[in-house]
This record gives sequence, structure tokens and C-alpha cells, in this order.
Amino acid sequence: MSRVCELTGKGPMSGNKISHANNKTRRRFLPNLNEVTLISDVLGRSFQLRISAAAIRSVDHRGGLDAFLAKAKDDELSATALAIKKEIAKAQAAA
Repeated sequence: MSRVCELTGKGPMSGNKISHANNKTRRRFLPNLNEVTLISDVLGRSFQLRISAAAIRSVDHRGGLDAFLAKAKDDELSATALAIKKEIAKAQAAA
């Protein structure tokens, strides 16, 4: 399971761990990923995604999963999130 947010594409970053003696060694900064169940209003279904804490706040700020996916860029989304976005767009076109 990769450590990448399914909605924002946020992944691990690298940097230096600096000791008290100012020794520098490489380390990884991992994103704060959480297993979350989000509900789509258009589809009336829930989806379980592994997203970062920042993405959870962004989804709430934009007004839910449907609104977030409508504005999200396709290259940042995972395969599952892209499938959900297409399913939502199809349901909105039919309605």
C-alpha cells in the first residue's frame, strides 16, 4: 500500500534529520493518511478512501466529495477516485 493521498496526490517528502551536534542524515516526511468513509450525495453511496488530513479539510471546505472531485485535476487523483469522479459526472448528466 503506497503512502500517497488518493485525492490530492500528496506523498512522502525527504529532508534532513539534524541532531543536537548538527549532524545531518536523510529522512522521510510521510503524509498524515487516514482511512475515511466519504458519502457521495449524487450517487447516495459511501466510498472508503485513504486520504491525508489536509484533504479531509479540503473536502469539507468545498462542500463534500462531489464538489471536491468536480474541481480536482485528473492527474492528481488515484484510479479509484477517478472512477468515482466519472461515475458522479455520469449521474449528474443523466439527472
